[in-house]
Amino acid sequence: MKPLSWLAIATLGLALPYAAHALEKPIAAKVLVIGHRGASALRPEHTLASYGKAIADGADFIEPDLVMTKDGVPVARHENEISGTTDVASHAEFAGRKTTKTIDGHAVTGWFTEDFTLAELKTLRARERLPELRSTKYDGQFQIPTLDEIIDFVATESATHERVIGIIPEIKHGTYFQKTGLPMEDRVLAILAAHAYTRTAPVEIQSFEIANLRYLHGKLGKDHPNIRLLQLLDDAKEQPYDVVAAGGKLTYGEMMKPAGLREIAGYADAIGPNIRAIIPLTKDGKLGQPTPLAHDAHAVKLELHPYTFRPENHFQAKNFWQGSDPKTFNEAGSIAEIRAYLDAGVDAFFTDDPALGRKALDGR
Repeated sequence: MKPLSWLAIATLGLALPYAAHALEKPIAAKVLVIGHRGASALRPEHTLASYGKAIADGADFIEPDLVMTKDGVPVARHENEISGTTDVASHAEFAGRKTTKTIDGHAVTGWFTEDFTLAELKTLRARERLPELRSTKYDGQFQIPTLDEIIDFVATESATHERVIGIIPEIKHGTYFQKTGLPMEDRVLAILAAHAYTRTAPVEIQSFEIANLRYLHGKLGKDHPNIRLLQLLDDAKEQPYDVVAAGGKLTYGEMMKPAGLREIAGYADAIGPNIRAIIPLTKDGKLGQPTPLAHDAHAVKLELHPYTFRPENHFQAKNFWQGSDPKTFNEAGSIAEIRAYLDAGVDAFFTDDPALGRKALDGR
């Protein structure tokens, strides 16, 4: 698949002193700001309010993580277990739905989207996932949106702001949902095809698994030039769950080596590693030296779309902390950290605060 034609002006970085693999030139035409779960540092994640804030603050893409309802509707939640991001635990009528399931090899207790119809989920309200760090003043105000609703919302926002806004949906727990009889991939493609906006606007489908991206690559072919694929990558020692389920040995670490990247380039357009796979932290929590990952990915024509930059001290390299309180909202630190990774060669990046991502880019 070819790079998106609407990406116009090349963006080159200024040098920062991060040594050997710094100044790796991005291969995308423009470095993109991705609103991670919307503007999730400022509004409850995966709500239309969060996506709207991200768009207003300059995000090029908004990211809905997708899970399935009992009646087969893709909705936006980071996980199918929803007690941490909704008020489901306070609904007495759903008390009996609390259960324990094995999700991607891990026992999880709570309430799960696949045990609720869409109508039932619509009676719930979103709440802040990190109340120890972020404001809870918007708790109880917003519904769980469907993929259809998100596309309609983004189309409206695009017309309002008079600019194209991309959508980067993540298919969560693909193997799990397939085994429960709620496969997501074809349903997502059908929804994208049903909306005029997503028949032409930039879409990038992402997954931590491999088989579903290969499947989508085969389905899309060259007939959908606006839809691209992003292979997400977890910690080096971890494995994609579809590989685990098939009894395979492949790890994300092997996927990030040159041979693994060449394999990914056969079915995907970009990789999405953790930011620390590009510039790791030292033992004292400061930024270390860049790894070869940006160079190696670009060598096989893969773009680099890492996750996630967050504005609180707690999530930042110690180089950039303001004071010693992990909860401190550290705007300057986030901007400085993003710029270090821009100079390492990223082509796009996920951020919980797109306004800071925009400042990091536009102020260079």
